[in-house]
Amino acid sequence: MPGSTALVWFRRDLRVHDHPSLVTALADYDRVVPVFVLDRRLATGRYASPARTAFMLGCLRELRATLKDLGGGLVLRDGEATKELLALAEEVDAEAVLWASDVGPYALARDREVMDALKDAGIAPRPQPGNFCADVSKPRTGQGKPYTVFTPFWKTHSKLERRTVHRAPKELPPLPSSLAVGRIPSLADLGLEDDVPAPVCEPGEAAARATLAAWLDGPIDHYAARHDDLSGGTSVLSPHVRWGTLSVREMEERAGARSGEGAAAFTRQLAWRDFYAHVLLLHPGNTQAAFQERFRKLEWADDEESMEAWKAGRTGYPLVDAGMRQLDQTGWMHNRARMVVGSFLTKDLHLDWLAGERWFAHKLLDGEPLQNNGNWQWVASTGVDPAPYFRRIFNPTLQAQKFDPQGTYIRRWVPELEGVPDKHVHEPWRMSDDEQQAAKCVIGEDYPAPIVEHKAERERAMERYRAVSPSSDS
Repeated sequence: MPGSTALVWFRRDLRVHDHPSLVTALADYDRVVPVFVLDRRLATGRYASPARTAFMLGCLRELRATLKDLGGGLVLRDGEATKELLALAEEVDAEAVLWASDVGPYALARDREVMDALKDAGIAPRPQPGNFCADVSKPRTGQGKPYTVFTPFWKTHSKLERRTVHRAPKELPPLPSSLAVGRIPSLADLGLEDDVPAPVCEPGEAAARATLAAWLDGPIDHYAARHDDLSGGTSVLSPHVRWGTLSVREMEERAGARSGEGAAAFTRQLAWRDFYAHVLLLHPGNTQAAFQERFRKLEWADDEESMEAWKAGRTGYPLVDAGMRQLDQTGWMHNRARMVVGSFLTKDLHLDWLAGERWFAHKLLDGEPLQNNGNWQWVASTGVDPAPYFRRIFNPTLQAQKFDPQGTYIRRWVPELEGVPDKHVHEPWRMSDDEQQAAKCVIGEDYPAPIVEHKAERERAMERYRAVSPSSDS
């Protein structure tokens, strides 16, 4: 067939609005073949997540329908990326393959392999922007080094050039009539359990854009004041950011067009994501070990019983349990709760942050290496943007009293505490026997007693961190 052809390799940018690879391909080539390669090593490997995979499959189904409505379609190939892309490029006589570049060690290694194979085959590899607000490879300190502290990074990042935000294309060229598009599989097809929880939000670009529009139409204005409110105050857009059903660059531009502290605080959070991308790109070893070498000497407890109690939301600390149950039932957790449960795992139970990172990667719809690793190292006090470790030991009771004063969040996710009066909902073990009977919440039977005593474990954590970092005064 006459005319030039390019593949657009969709990965975690499952949208048609503000899609630089798609826009560039449509401008530079006569025919565009969108493709998604389902590599089962990712779906079933180290960070396998049935819930997140189900969300991705939902996004793919909607993307295919949208591309079809525009006159094109989505080709799905099942296998290893290099092999499948080369085969498809040969089948449609493609001159180039375009995709949004990424920062994780696995993605970088895969993309280098794909680029080398394409070049050898005489096909142009054309990585594009699209996953971040700005080029996260560019920021450097005055000494020419990568940033490891957020605030100076943010000041530099805010001055970086921003790319144009693109509209969705009005139409696409049709796929070759003889091309087999492939079937989007089910979880069962992938060998994953299909009894997954209802997601915290609907998959797909339409739901993402509707949620963003509603968020920008007022709630964002209160974000600075309410983002720590456990009963609300956040956008719940993170699953869409992770799968790219929303462009963070478009989010930044649209939020930045609003005045006020709320919009400014929200765009700052988007910059945190770029910061962690910058860190992971330039310090890939962070996925395997603590960024701060001194804390690689920490000896973590080996306590499977405590780990299982934490995973199940059965620690006896209501806020910790509420967060873990929200995660289990929706694939999402409020950010304030994430900080509390992370601190509890690493500094009350003294369990390795890497184990927490793995569990979150298994459960979170928004789980992505750069954010998951950055946030876990932050709360474990082992990563970049350092602060004295004793400032990141969160008292789960005080946190609940401050950010869920009436226990609304706690009661939603820990129904055993529904009848517990407000004065005891954060410390139900302090109820008398008569109060427990009246609340229908007998500690040790209906709801567990605390598995540790926070004050004592805080002191133990201080000793552990101080032992490997004696110069850090408390």
